[in-house]
Amino acid sequence: MPAPSHAWLPPRRTQEIRSYTPRFRVSELTRDRLGALLPRYAVTSLPVDPPAAFGRPGEVVFEIGSGHGAAALAYAAAHPFASVLAVEVHVPGVARMLAAADDAGVTNLRVYVGDAVDLLSAGLPPASVDRIHLFFPDPWPKRRHEKRRLVQRHTLDRMAGVLAPGGVLLIGTDHPVYADHARALLAAHPDFTARETHRPEWKPLDGFEAKGLHAGRPPVYPGGAPTP
Repeated sequence: MPAPSHAWLPPRRTQEIRSYTPRFRVSELTRDRLGALLPRYAVTSLPVDPPAAFGRPGEVVFEIGSGHGAAALAYAAAHPFASVLAVEVHVPGVARMLAAADDAGVTNLRVYVGDAVDLLSAGLPPASVDRIHLFFPDPWPKRRHEKRRLVQRHTLDRMAGVLAPGGVLLIGTDHPVYADHARALLAAHPDFTARETHRPEWKPLDGFEAKGLHAGRPPVYPGGAPTP
């Protein structure tokens, strides 16, 4: 019988409201991929020391909610000297990402299987990250679910803490309410200078972004940088 979802996730480190619902089953193919590839790519010990985890210094990119890994793998391939740390709770997505990384010979990728809040809550050293990517998070559009959105004042506090001077937070969404929510919080945050950016050229048109475009919802990319 396939393993239940919780069998592959670390114990919760915080009691904060989740911004995700871990619903999945682990197939034999997923189990085989994880067994073969997690020892090579996984980061399990916190706090993370990026130079030690990647075996070298360099630009550190932290992608939250990497899904099947299309964006993380594309950035890693386009920026071979960057260190891409992806975090994802959907275990089958992680397995698919690692299989693609192995097939493509990508070596500058590491993955944390679990909650991004683990890394934002003392799981990364201060000022250790150059870029944070948050692409198409669950918008939790209903008013009563707004508290479940990942972009909140307290998470922005932590993102500002791990971003190095000159760093960048890039958010992608096709949901107008979420975009306005993110813009408002960034504009009000004392540690961020809000900025709107264009769609990254290196990013493939994949997953939720492609579905949004097909449904007539063009993506936007709000974000910000630590205030000097």
